[in-house]
Amino acid sequence: MFQLSDDARTIQDMARAFAAEKLAPHALEWDEKKHFPIDVMREAAALGMGGIYVRDDVGGSGLTRLDAAVIFEALSTGCPTVAAYISIHNMCAWMIDTYGNDAQRKAWLPALVSMERCASYCLTEPGAGSDAAALSTRARREGDHYVLDGQKQFISGAGNEADFYVVMARTGADGPKGISTFVVEGGTPGLSFGANERKMGWNAQPTRAVIFESCRIPAANRLGEEGDGFRIAMSGLDGGRLNIAACSVGGAQAALEKALAYAGERKAFGRKLNEFQALQFRLADLAIELEAARLFLYAAAASYDRDDADRTSRIAMAKRFVTDTGFDVANGALQILGGYGYLSEYGIEKIVRDLRVHQILEGTNEIMRLIVARSLIAQQA
Repeated sequence: MFQLSDDARTIQDMARAFAAEKLAPHALEWDEKKHFPIDVMREAAALGMGGIYVRDDVGGSGLTRLDAAVIFEALSTGCPTVAAYISIHNMCAWMIDTYGNDAQRKAWLPALVSMERCASYCLTEPGAGSDAAALSTRARREGDHYVLDGQKQFISGAGNEADFYVVMARTGADGPKGISTFVVEGGTPGLSFGANERKMGWNAQPTRAVIFESCRIPAANRLGEEGDGFRIAMSGLDGGRLNIAACSVGGAQAALEKALAYAGERKAFGRKLNEFQALQFRLADLAIELEAARLFLYAAAASYDRDDADRTSRIAMAKRFVTDTGFDVANGALQILGGYGYLSEYGIEKIVRDLRVHQILEGTNEIMRLIVARSLIAQQA
C-alpha cells in the first residue's frame, strides 16, 4: 500500500469535501447546459488549487506533484471535466512560474493562482497533433514585438472565458528547435476563436480553435529564449499527464461507488445484486484494477518529485495504463447498472463520456507507448 503523508491525506479530505459539496451536485446540469463554472473554480483557487505547484512568493501553494495528483483525483469524484480544466490552468501557471522571469511571474501569476484570470495551453494545431514538432503557427520578430499568425485546435477553456494563452509558435527552422513559447493576453487585436465544439464529453468546459491573424504581442511576452519552446511544452506535459491520469482515477472511483450503491439496493430474482457471486467478482475486479492504477499514478508522481532520470518514461507508462483503466472501470460500473447506467440521471454515462478523451489528450496513449518503447530501446544501445 502506498502510504500518503498526514498532510497529503488532509489535502485529499479537503479536496474530496469540496468536490462533494461544490461540484457533484451540479455536474449533470453543467454538462447538459455546457456551463463553464468559473465562479466555482475560483472557490477552489481560494483553497490553494489555482497554483498547486507554483511558488509561494506569488501566492502559489508550493505543493508536490504527488499532492497535485491527490487533489485532482479527489476533485474528479465530483466532476472530471472541471477538475481537468483546473489541471490545464495549473500547467500553464507552472510554465510561467518555471520559465518566466521575475517581471513575468509577478505580473501574471498572482491573478492566475487566484483564478481571477484563467489560462489555456495552445500546442495542438489542425495539422499537428501527435507530431507537435511539426506545428506551423509562426511568430515573426518585428522590433520589440512578435507578430503571430496561425491556428491552434482543441484548446480547452478558449474564448472569452480565458485571459491568457500559453502559445507554442515557430520562430525558426522546421523541427523542435525552431519553436518558442509566448503568453498572449485575451483581447489582443488579431486574436479570435472558432465556435465552441460539440463534443462527446467535457461539456462543462469550452473547446475552441484559437486563431492568430497578425496578432501583435510584446517581445517581453516570450517565455525563455527563442528555440526553447518545444522543451518547455514537453516539460509541461509531463505534469499534465499525471494530472489527467489522476482525473481518470477520481472519475472511475465515483462510478464504482455509484455501482456499489446500486448493487446494494437493486433486487433481481428475489435477491440483492451484491449477493450474486458473479457480480461480487466483477466488483472486486473493478476495485483491484482501479487500485493498481492509483498506485501506478502515485509512484509516477513520486518519480517526478524525485526528478528521476527516467521520469518521463514512467509518467508515460502511468498515463497509458491509468487512463485506459479508468475508462474501463467506469464503463464496467455502467454495465452493472444495466439500462439505468445508460440514463443521464444516474451520472455514470457522463463519467464514461468524460473519461474517454483522457486516452487522447496530453499525448495519445499510442504516443505514450512510443515514448516508453524509445526509452527501452535507448537503454539497450
